[in-house]
Amino acid sequence: MTERHIQTPIMHRVVVHNGLVFVGGTVADDMSVGLEGQTAQILAKFDEYLRTAGTDKTRLLSATIFLTDLNRKAEMDAAWKRWLSPESFPARATVGVADLGEDTLVEIVITAAA
Repeated sequence: MTERHIQTPIMHRVVVHNGLVFVGGTVADDMSVGLEGQTAQILAKFDEYLRTAGTDKTRLLSATIFLTDLNRKAEMDAAWKRWLSPESFPARATVGVADLGEDTLVEIVITAAA
């Protein structure tokens, strides 16, 4: 059975299927806060989204992070390490991209166990 949560005009933010929780690409709401601040906003959203699916960040399996400037990766990593303890780190990839939209510096996609 597939469960879909938090519908937007183009997608569901959270889809649960076969014991896995898929969270679509997520960006910050306030683009004025810089890369570390945008990352922190996204991670706070993930707490809410995972709770909606009945799980939490300790059950993360993978993350794909899109950055517009890989030279600033340490700023994103700082927020990531504050949010998640090392024993819960998932498999992760960070990808440099040319553009994510006006003032968007980071977008993150995650998968977790239900």
